[in-house]
Amino acid sequence: MPFVAAEGPTDCAEKLTEMLCAFKDTGKAPVEPEVAIHRIRITLTSRNVKSLEKVCADLIRGAKEKSLKVKGPVRMPTKTLRITTRKTPCGEGSKTWDRFQMRIHKRLIDLHSPSEIVKQITSISIEPGVEVEVTIADA
Repeated sequence: MPFVAAEGPTDCAEKLTEMLCAFKDTGKAPVEPEVAIHRIRITLTSRNVKSLEKVCADLIRGAKEKSLKVKGPVRMPTKTLRITTRKTPCGEGSKTWDRFQMRIHKRLIDLHSPSEIVKQITSISIEPGVEVEVTIADA
């Protein structure tokens, strides 16, 4: 095995300078971490159309104030639940019937935003009788 001469202190300093110059400053600011944007669906259901539309309008107004991407409200078909029953409890008398029905209205709102902002938007006062369901899916 041949003898290799040891490098002098100047040779090591030159190599170190070359290695440090490989990592030049580009002048760009460090990239800040982005907040995860989620696709959020808010489902509103109620028997009262007026209160449902009010809550829906409040949610959309709050989202647009924060300049979020909003789709909706999507008005789903109204479900009509019907029950027909005899008026008389004993079964005697004329055959008269009562017809009851309950209509359930549903609205969908889609948002594209971070989940923290949605917490702020949904903190509005919600009318009694309006059920709110929030579903978060990754975009």
